[in-house]
Amino acid sequence: MTKTVAEILVDTLMAAGVQRVYGVVGDSLNAITDVIRAREGIEWIHVRNEEAGAFAAGAEAHLTGSLAVCAGSCGPGNTHLLNGLYDCNRSRVPVLAIAAQIPSGEIGTGYFQETHPETTFKECSAYCELLSQPGQAVRMIEAAIQTALSARGVSVLVVPGDVTHLDVPNVPAPRLPILRRVATLRPAERDVREAAALLNEVEKVTILAGAGCAGAHTELLAVAEALGAPIVHALRGKEFVEPNNPYDVGLTGLLGFSSGYEAIMNCDALLMLGTDFPYIQFLPDEARVVQVDVRAAHIGRRTRVEVGLVGDVAETLRLLVPQLTHKTDRAHLEKSLKHYRDTRQSLDELATGEPGDTSMHPQYVTRLLNEQAAEDAVFTCDVGTPTIWAARYLLFNGKRRLIGSFNHGSMAGAMPQAIGAQLTYPGRQVIAMAGDGGLAMLLGELLTIRQLKLPVKIVVYNNSSLGFVELEMKANGYLEYGTALDNPNFADLAEAAGLHGIRVTDPADLPTAIAEMLAHPGPVLLDAVVKRTELSMPPTIDASQVKGFSLYALKAIMNGRGDELVELAKTNLFR
Repeated sequence: MTKTVAEILVDTLMAAGVQRVYGVVGDSLNAITDVIRAREGIEWIHVRNEEAGAFAAGAEAHLTGSLAVCAGSCGPGNTHLLNGLYDCNRSRVPVLAIAAQIPSGEIGTGYFQETHPETTFKECSAYCELLSQPGQAVRMIEAAIQTALSARGVSVLVVPGDVTHLDVPNVPAPRLPILRRVATLRPAERDVREAAALLNEVEKVTILAGAGCAGAHTELLAVAEALGAPIVHALRGKEFVEPNNPYDVGLTGLLGFSSGYEAIMNCDALLMLGTDFPYIQFLPDEARVVQVDVRAAHIGRRTRVEVGLVGDVAETLRLLVPQLTHKTDRAHLEKSLKHYRDTRQSLDELATGEPGDTSMHPQYVTRLLNEQAAEDAVFTCDVGTPTIWAARYLLFNGKRRLIGSFNHGSMAGAMPQAIGAQLTYPGRQVIAMAGDGGLAMLLGELLTIRQLKLPVKIVVYNNSSLGFVELEMKANGYLEYGTALDNPNFADLAEAAGLHGIRVTDPADLPTAIAEMLAHPGPVLLDAVVKRTELSMPPTIDASQVKGFSLYALKAIMNGRGDELVELAKTNLFR
């Protein structure tokens, strides 16, 4: 059968289970979008910015584990994809990006909108190649899809617009041999014995569990029981590790709890499971370390590892558990659990609101959101303070999901990720926890939500600033500069865009407002005016941070800004 390159591409995507392609149409994509228009079972999702399309595709891939697709026309159309694709690749989700190119005969001449996507996207992809001849189409399209699925990352297929119109004779049916097939990687038996010997030898073991523990919950709890080990989770592991976990003692790192930090720093051995936790200052210097990861290159790159096990977490733990000696001394575990209970109580005491106040504590907003949201809600959160409050106040039960730019750390992800999540699960509650700065960056996607009639719920943490950046400045002794945001009434703005808008400043009104938002059948934006001066302290503060904050306070007074210190004290001390 003869097909065009565009037909081969779309039919192969459909064979891979793809139901939608996110992007902005353009002339170099015309052949592809026209085939999508004519096919049943796949649709074009028109976003206002290709970056949002990449974020939305990443959210879909995160939730399903299946291939998701985005596209950009030649030149600036596909370069808009770049930031979102960096996030997808670093989050290790399978996404195919179609980067259309200028006419093939014009490449290298400085033609209108000419770029070289095969160079531009190289660093944020596992596969990035130019399809320059129609005879390459079948093999290259299938290779790109299979690489995205097997490497759990981004594939970029660069296709000149004129090539997509060309015919290919004798086209076979799509064949994707790895589709829906899962391989299990197990470590060598000798390595498992060595790890068991180390863990049996030491007195106090702590587990640091990450996203690699997805699907390994039973095995994780069995190891914790055998070792009497508290479990600290990294942020990307929260949705998989936290549910129904009697050994959980919270997070560590910049967003975490003192209980998680202390459990790690006070152990004799640290068992790292499926995590590439990057902050070495929150890892112990003296503890002996066993690390399990399916990616051998990740083992030992954050801390010195004594025993490295290359394998799937669940399979590795099934091999390890029978070789562990059950520890009867539970002092380390009990101490860590008590510390977590005390920490949790102190955090909950911060999540309150005083009726009649003119703004709210963001912790209170998040606590109520957690309490009222559906048991299978999907949450997305912007980088910065919304991620902090999500990490500390959202609780996961095995049904809820959490998506954010946790590795790439990009602003503006929450709203477009919510678009992808809502299209993936139209019957589920999808809540975007957006920063005011992040929302403003891709504000046009409010129109996408309206046009697609998606019942996304957007909570804007409106503190009129780039709050996390301000905190970083203060911690390093700088006066904040360039961080103020002159925001509109976001609820009114949402109403003008065709969404239901709610604005809350008084904590007394918040419970009813959240209930109204969640009950509304269509899209809603809740403009929650929160305190700009709320501090989000890491679980431990080093001497340089103390020095930096003291320097900030001195500078503030010397520059006539002492009122900021008074407001800071009111917000964080006198509560």
